[in-house]
Amino acid sequence: MPAYWDVSATTPVDPRVAELVLRLMTEEFGNAGSRTHEYGAAALSEVSTARRRIASCLAATPEEVVFTSGATEADNLALLGLRAHGETTGRRHVVTTAVEHKAVLEPVAELQKSGFDVDVIPPNSNGIVDAERVLSAVRDDTLLVSVMHANNETGAIQPIPDISAGLAGREAHLHVDAAQTFGKLDDELSHPRIDLISLSGHKVFGPKGVGALITRRRGWRRPPLTPLTFGGGQERGLRPGTLPVPLVAGLGLAARLAHEERASRHQAAEALRTTVLEALSPAEPQLNGDPDRRLPHILNISFPDADGEAVMLAWRDLVAVSNGSACTSASYQPSHVLTAMQLPEARVRGALRLSWAHDAAEVDWSEAARRVNGLRGV
Repeated sequence: MPAYWDVSATTPVDPRVAELVLRLMTEEFGNAGSRTHEYGAAALSEVSTARRRIASCLAATPEEVVFTSGATEADNLALLGLRAHGETTGRRHVVTTAVEHKAVLEPVAELQKSGFDVDVIPPNSNGIVDAERVLSAVRDDTLLVSVMHANNETGAIQPIPDISAGLAGREAHLHVDAAQTFGKLDDELSHPRIDLISLSGHKVFGPKGVGALITRRRGWRRPPLTPLTFGGGQERGLRPGTLPVPLVAGLGLAARLAHEERASRHQAAEALRTTVLEALSPAEPQLNGDPDRRLPHILNISFPDADGEAVMLAWRDLVAVSNGSACTSASYQPSHVLTAMQLPEARVRGALRLSWAHDAAEVDWSEAARRVNGLRGV
């Protein structure tokens, strides 16, 4: 098997997390809603522990954590869950960016179909949106501002602290898709002006199928969300259904480990980035994304006169990488993120995303560079 360098798509489960998940699946398998016996009480205790662990990473309270099936559901609940409030109050304006994940852009399109006005802010050529452009688009009737924290394709980190501060005193709700940054940039996510935060277990070395939406209060007020599904009343009525206790507990433990180990993980990922770029330099990689304000473990590059699919094929026994978001890779469409950055078409089509864990398997990147040059006849 080739080395796995595609953690932006999904991470392996940390063995410490897997041990907990397996135990809760096979030994302590109670329903957290069962209040008449010890199995249910033990399950509820695990859920409560997970809420506390996640909340503590983000300066939130456990009551502000709503468990979902992942960041996509959390994004939908945040955006479409505000629709009724917008219709009732007449606040039918949304601000977002052109580099958002489809889990945000498609719900925004649904809001637009139902009569909402939408401003989509483009990025610069490095994939960063200007905070002032975002803030200047906010109006008195703005319901929601939704800006991702870091892009899943380029790793570019958006100016969330500046946007958060600039919305002080404004009524508009701020939603941040933090699927790629939860457990990495928690300090920026702890800003009290961020109303809604989406996160996912399988991006932080936790299990797939679980995530959360942080619903931060403003004073005593919760975000005025309405549920998208009904039946059971779990998660304070916002997300019904029996909680998957093993997955929830796994997310909680993964969150705690990522938060506690974030400095050492960052340092290890940064060192690997330096190694990769130095070894690939003979193939003249072009960086797609901001060279400075970016995550340490994501590298989006194109090679001059080399097709991205051909490079991946040439590397197939060396390393597993991707050419964009796993959620849209089956469509073989050019990246909407790189297109929004107004990069040349050939560079967009040749782009590859390398993303790695802090303990990633070694790769012979010098050999990878030689194979790229071989495709180009260099």
